[in-house]
Amino acid sequence: MIRLLGAVFLAVVLLSTPALAARIEARVDLSEQKMRVYQNGVLKYVWPVSTARRGKVTPTGVWRAKWLSKNHRSSRYNNAPMPYSIFYSGNFAIHGTSHIKRLGRPASAGCIRLHPENARVLFYMARNAGLKNMKVRVTR
Repeated sequence: MIRLLGAVFLAVVLLSTPALAARIEARVDLSEQKMRVYQNGVLKYVWPVSTARRGKVTPTGVWRAKWLSKNHRSSRYNNAPMPYSIFYSGNFAIHGTSHIKRLGRPASAGCIRLHPENARVLFYMARNAGLKNMKVRVTR
């Protein structure tokens, strides 16, 4: 009985250790208009995205996710829906879009748009891993 309790205690400690939490990285390539999602260094998904259209900017760099908003609406663009938002740099976010026919080419005001189902998957991956374990990398 003592061994069983010891094993259960060890399992609880190991599973709750932050070092064992999943690491999520969303790599966005602006020239390809694709996102590759890695979990613990293993490629899990490749999805089309829409980033900044002509005259707008999607910043390049590396960030940690800052905050999540499941049913966000834009305060800048006519209350536009931004489902499953993952904010990573100021007002820039990865989020779902209703403009799914535009995915795969630049079309946004700067955010990274995904199909709503893909945005939902990434949102819950980030939430489950913890924001400190979610990285966003945007390259040209």
